[in-house]
Amino acid sequence: MAGRNPGAVCNGFQSGRRRAPRRARSAPARQGLINFVQPRPLIKLIIVPFGIALLLAGLFFDGGQAGSPALQTTPEPTPDRLAEPTLPASPSQADEGAQVYWLSCLPCHGDKGQGLTDEFRSIYPPEEQYCWERGCHGDVPYEGGFKVPKFIPGVIGPATIGKFSDAAQLNSYIRATMPFWKPGSLTEDEAWKVTAFIMRENELWNGLGELNSSNAGEVRIPRGTPTPLVTPGQVQAEEGSGGSPRLLLIIVLLSAIVLFFALKKIQNKATI
Repeated sequence: MAGRNPGAVCNGFQSGRRRAPRRARSAPARQGLINFVQPRPLIKLIIVPFGIALLLAGLFFDGGQAGSPALQTTPEPTPDRLAEPTLPASPSQADEGAQVYWLSCLPCHGDKGQGLTDEFRSIYPPEEQYCWERGCHGDVPYEGGFKVPKFIPGVIGPATIGKFSDAAQLNSYIRATMPFWKPGSLTEDEAWKVTAFIMRENELWNGLGELNSSNAGEVRIPRGTPTPLVTPGQVQAEEGSGGSPRLLLIIVLLSAIVLFFALKKIQNKATI
């Protein structure tokens, strides 16, 4: 025992047993192994271009965002949409009409002439956002108050004032019926100023000179049907209706995985 060669244990003797010699693989088995390790030329022609296409797709969809650093911008303060408009050094009739609109028309017709929309009411304090409660402007308004309709149309925008034929007719309507809570309280000068402002904001009057009874009939208003209001939900639905590049990339990746396993399965069957 003392003279046993220690290398014999490593060369085949272990625990008193001799390992059985490995059988040599047959020629067909070796050929199948070679075919499995080395893909066929057809598979190479399919996988390599497909991989390049995936790489290019990834660079196309994500490269622009990853390659360009985000610009550092200082957020601008949010303007007060209910603040009184400031007048320029030499205000025009329409400029002064903006102040008349702010004082007498904005509470109902909106800061941008959009009408009494949910979005416009949201800029008011929470306790003043719902106008139709009891004690406010609902069925039982506050003492000396008035009831407000639930729909108040816009006066600035496509076809919002299309029911009037010209600026003279618009001015007559404003003088007779506005403001809603006290019709006829505007002076003649104030009515012409706010008429000039509304016409200018609708791009129907250049704001130069003075709009009055002598020329208002010549400032025509195109006839039209008021444009329906677009809600924020509709805008989001329209923006989200388009295809997503990331969704397309996911579809391409899944297709590549399915194709890979399908080709591998075909290859395995061919080598059995």
